[in-house]
Amino acid sequence: MAELIMVTSYIQKILSQRVPILQWGRKYNSHKFVCDTIAGITVGLTVMPQALAYATLAGLEPQFGLYSAFVGCFVYVIFGTCKDITIGPTALMSLMTYQQVMGRNSDYAVLLCFLSGIIQFLMAILHLGVLIDFISIPVTVGFTSATSVIIATSQLKSLLGLKISSSGFLDTITKVLQNLNKTRYTDCILGVSCILVLMFLRKLKNVKVHGKDQKPTPQQKNWNRFFWLIGTSRNALVVIVCSSIAYAYETSGVGSPFLLTGKVRPGLPNFRLPPFQTVLNNQTVTFNEMVSDLGTSVVLVPVIAVLGNVAIAKAFASGSIIDATQELVTLSMCNVIGSFFSSMPITGSFSRSAVNHASGVQTPAGGIFTSILVLLALGFLTPYFAYIPKASLGAVIISAVIFMIEYEVVKPMWRSSKKDLVSTFATFFFCLMVGVEYGILVGVAINIVFLLYPSVRPTVHVETKKTDFGLEYLMITPGNSLYFPAVDFIKTSVGKAGVSSKHLPVVIDCRFILGADFTAAKGISALIDEFSIRKQPLYFFNTREDVVTVFQGVLEEDFKYFKTMEELEHCLKENTLEEHSTEEGKLLYDSETEYCRNIWRKSSVELKEICNGEGHSLSHRLNSVQR
Repeated sequence: MAELIMVTSYIQKILSQRVPILQWGRKYNSHKFVCDTIAGITVGLTVMPQALAYATLAGLEPQFGLYSAFVGCFVYVIFGTCKDITIGPTALMSLMTYQQVMGRNSDYAVLLCFLSGIIQFLMAILHLGVLIDFISIPVTVGFTSATSVIIATSQLKSLLGLKISSSGFLDTITKVLQNLNKTRYTDCILGVSCILVLMFLRKLKNVKVHGKDQKPTPQQKNWNRFFWLIGTSRNALVVIVCSSIAYAYETSGVGSPFLLTGKVRPGLPNFRLPPFQTVLNNQTVTFNEMVSDLGTSVVLVPVIAVLGNVAIAKAFASGSIIDATQELVTLSMCNVIGSFFSSMPITGSFSRSAVNHASGVQTPAGGIFTSILVLLALGFLTPYFAYIPKASLGAVIISAVIFMIEYEVVKPMWRSSKKDLVSTFATFFFCLMVGVEYGILVGVAINIVFLLYPSVRPTVHVETKKTDFGLEYLMITPGNSLYFPAVDFIKTSVGKAGVSSKHLPVVIDCRFILGADFTAAKGISALIDEFSIRKQPLYFFNTREDVVTVFQGVLEEDFKYFKTMEELEHCLKENTLEEHSTEEGKLLYDSETEYCRNIWRKSSVELKEICNGEGHSLSHRLNSVQR
């Protein structure tokens, strides 16, 4: 019975973690319902024109934007952890989708949505969310800024009323300049006017009718809310007004002076399996061929989606802890389930999440009302979407993405860390000139090089120190862990310092060496042998236990390390005394040897003199006898 209770408790705990609606749903009340309704409707008015515009940006028919706008909101209500996030189409996802849809059909976009969800789910299971950490802020800044420029540039054709097809930043600029003489001035005037109005309304939402330090009256509060609502709903208002003008022209028989979106398929999307094969140019394309055509986007699109979603969740977390794994699972389900309703890849939208937050949303349930509004639009308003001028949708997109160009971070980045500007500008220019997928890969590669360089060429600090007894020694402090790329550099640096120190004892401070490998141990062994040949002491200080274990596996008895300064100074003192006694013994031996040599020389001279003397006497005697 006790085991059953434990199992039940464990299941409840897991469910409350992975299905957050079970937590906040118990505390739901009428006040939260009213707040969520207002926020959901406000976001719905924002998402509808954006969804139509982003579908066009992705190279799809407008209704695909609305298909992508409702499923994610429903799913996030159940599994989402952040009340402010709204899931749906974004400018970035639309641009990355366009790279794959261009020259193909919508089935590629839906399959990419499905595969993105699968990749995200695998990342959640395998806890691969850590991969997102390799995409630094400088790379993200360069990436988002470049994509904003690309997106804004891609809308120039709609803004100028040009009927051209292009791919990429350079191709778009080239074709726009080549066809500039074909500009439709009515579309151009309408597009520029829409941008100006949208900029004005964007400022209007922050207008306060009361003084800065004054408390607003009830009437002033109502005016503040009115201005905020008008400013927040600016996209919907501009699209409605422009559509009404175009509709009036069309029904009067004169014909619209603007290029219109055209017919939008009415009704809800069919629930069906994602397309695992398609027909393109009267030829059947298999699943494997479709995946091959999608290429690196199968990995990059889900990773970028997760990066954006987690960043938004952290921005609106309000001090609470964000479960990145749960966000991964939720986003994967939004994409997988969305693909059954012909959705393109989706993620969290920062602009709509900001609107949601400012509207006073209390729980993720606000997404329900956003979804309902989108479904009502699909059911009843699609015939009128055909009258939306393309220039107005282009203006909506340009007004949204122009503020994503983060030029203001360049100055603080220059003051803080100039090398980060390398990855920022490299990512920016590669995204513009080559492609967004290659740009982000280049940025990440540069970051990894910067990350690994200290491991290959760590800083080596050398200084001469004295013990409490006045004994001098050389303290060398490597600034990083000791792995195979840095072994030769560290070995050479320590060796040179040892030679130039006039045989002072050398102490390697290992406080920053958090790890080592077999190659490092072999290098240290060679270094110890080198110092031993010179009869120069080499010690190790502040060495971690795991590093000691690695070194001792190769060095055995030759590796001398100390944990405290007292032990180190005691060893240095003993070593100095031993050297002094050795020198005294050598001096005594040398003096005794010299004394013996002097005695031997003296004896040799005397012997020679004796021999010479005796030789002379003997010769004299022999001469006498002969006579």
